[in-house]
Amino acid sequence: MITLKFSFRTKIYTVIISILLMFGIVLSVIVSEIVTDSLLEENKKRGIAIAVNLAARIREPILAMDFLRMNDLLDEVARLSDDVSYTFILDKGKETLVHSFKGGFPVELKMANIVPLEKNFNVKLLNTGKELIYDFAVPIFIGGDRFGAVHIGISRTKVQETINRLLRTIFLATGFVIIIAGFVGTFFARTVTKRINILRRSSEEAVKGNLDAQTAPLLKQDCWEIMSCDKKQCPAYGDTRRRCWYLAGTMCPTCVAGDYAQKIDTCRKCKVYRKNAGDEIQHLAESFDVMALSLNEHISGLKETEERLRQQSQLLQTILDATPDIVCLQDRESIYRAVNKAFCKFISKEEKDVIGKTDFELFPRDLAEKNHEENLRVMETGKPFERQDEVQAAKGKKWFHVVKIPVYDTDGNVTGILWSGRDITELKEIQARLVQSQKMESIGQLAAGIAHEINTPIGIILGYAQLLLEEAPEGGDIYEGLQTIEKQSKICRRIVADLLRFSRHTESTVTSVDINQCIEEVVSVVEHTFKLERVTIKRDYDANLPPVKGDKEKLKQVFVNLLNNAHDAIGTDGTITITTSFDKKNSELVISMADTGRGIPPEKIDKIFDPFFTTKAVGKGTGLGLSVTFGIIQEHGGRIEVQSPPLFSKDKEGADAGGAVFIIYLPVSEITGLENKKGETGDGKNIGVG
Repeated sequence: MITLKFSFRTKIYTVIISILLMFGIVLSVIVSEIVTDSLLEENKKRGIAIAVNLAARIREPILAMDFLRMNDLLDEVARLSDDVSYTFILDKGKETLVHSFKGGFPVELKMANIVPLEKNFNVKLLNTGKELIYDFAVPIFIGGDRFGAVHIGISRTKVQETINRLLRTIFLATGFVIIIAGFVGTFFARTVTKRINILRRSSEEAVKGNLDAQTAPLLKQDCWEIMSCDKKQCPAYGDTRRRCWYLAGTMCPTCVAGDYAQKIDTCRKCKVYRKNAGDEIQHLAESFDVMALSLNEHISGLKETEERLRQQSQLLQTILDATPDIVCLQDRESIYRAVNKAFCKFISKEEKDVIGKTDFELFPRDLAEKNHEENLRVMETGKPFERQDEVQAAKGKKWFHVVKIPVYDTDGNVTGILWSGRDITELKEIQARLVQSQKMESIGQLAAGIAHEINTPIGIILGYAQLLLEEAPEGGDIYEGLQTIEKQSKICRRIVADLLRFSRHTESTVTSVDINQCIEEVVSVVEHTFKLERVTIKRDYDANLPPVKGDKEKLKQVFVNLLNNAHDAIGTDGTITITTSFDKKNSELVISMADTGRGIPPEKIDKIFDPFFTTKAVGKGTGLGLSVTFGIIQEHGGRIEVQSPPLFSKDKEGADAGGAVFIIYLPVSEITGLENKKGETGDGKNIGVG
């Protein structure tokens, strides 16, 4: 198959002629339609007017049954125009009174066009076999009653002949205009293509590397000649290739500072521009010359920039290699584009063996799929991603905190992922020691509880044993048994005393406490640790809370316990929401802590405040935290409730969203007797829910 390629000039000729032909044909068709419709419509209006006029004039002759007068009226209508084919009048019974037919009246015309009762006239196109005739029927009214109808037939064929003559004239005129326009368009096309060819040759030279080709025509007078300017330091002076309005920093007094975009509006009013500016093709040629010279300058600048970027890249790589964190950059296809030495050392590979590879080529498939899914999540959401991993290193297990953030281009599109990994093994060890310290504190509280419970009965046993010893005879079995009871009771009392000394609490220090500040002090301590597990703490504090009377340190212990429980329930990837408000009706503060964790089973929710009861796995808790919390809240005259799942907490499908919420109610009125209490943290009673 041979494909013919036409020159631009031929295409212009073809397009111009095609457009003119198409325009002429469409215009002729539209005009012919309009003219035809207008003439036919005018013909119908004329026929109706003649028929209505005849119906009005025929009333009197019909009443007088003056057939001669009726014939005269019909003849008068026939003389009006040569396109009137016939006229006739029917009476009320559809009988012919008079007609203009010479060879007898065709009876089928009586019923050919009947005027409906609701209309004042009716027009119908009839085909006689020889020609088309419009039949105009108008009823004759006398005193509101129909006495007959007037029918006038006007030939459509003669009207069409008139239309055809007009259309021929229109088509001839259109063809003549098309021919004239074709000659003008051909001359224009030749001029345009000649100048475009010059531009094409210059562009070909630019492709070859020659950026000095002259495209725009030289001016007869340059700007310094027109303005009689002798400022040779002006950048436009002596520059014959670039127009002055394209140049920045010109020294013409009428120019404004800035480049083309800022000064062109002012330049259009300058006489240099008005005299030298050409049409769009000349503007294109002038722009091409400016572009070629600018490219030449930019290429030199790019080479310098390339050298600076190379130096900066080396500096950046040096900085990345100096950091102990592993750092790498991946594109949208998870291909590694940059890595530091720590990363290469971590995976035991050289940089050249990593760049250009994907996770699937560097890591086991399960780990590669995990990394790929995380990258997709970051690119789709545009949000950073964090996780902690325990990996087996050469010197034992290590914990790494991995952060992945999206990398954006100038248009705001995500182009890749920058991720870093930091060794947090030492931090994990500190966290483990902190957990152990909390456990030891719970053990101390347990010891205090046991000591308080055992101390009283031990004292009673010892007292009664000593009383009985005074009355029992020495040397008997009873006396020896009572001595044994006394001795063992003293040992128990000493053990209890040791426990009390081990778990001794300070007395309550009652002050005015700002609950929001108290909570925030606790949150500021644990928030960083929680973030490592991607557990976010949201605050919704009421800024107008009144202060309460209480022991700030003990209240902080309550919030620590609840936050740690919420964190343990969530594990990783969750939210803890803290809300404070003031219930004016009951004059009490309401503090709620809601989490998105696994929640509390219904069968266990009534036991969670019992001492030694826990829903955690073996070794994860002693069951004293909530018991201590309950005791401190009771000590402050308040109450604590739990809901799991929280009321009105629903997911997207309408089901319960899970999690739990602890709600604390603290009275604002001054608490009496708190100053005299020691460090007891609860009586271990079960309060249930609500």
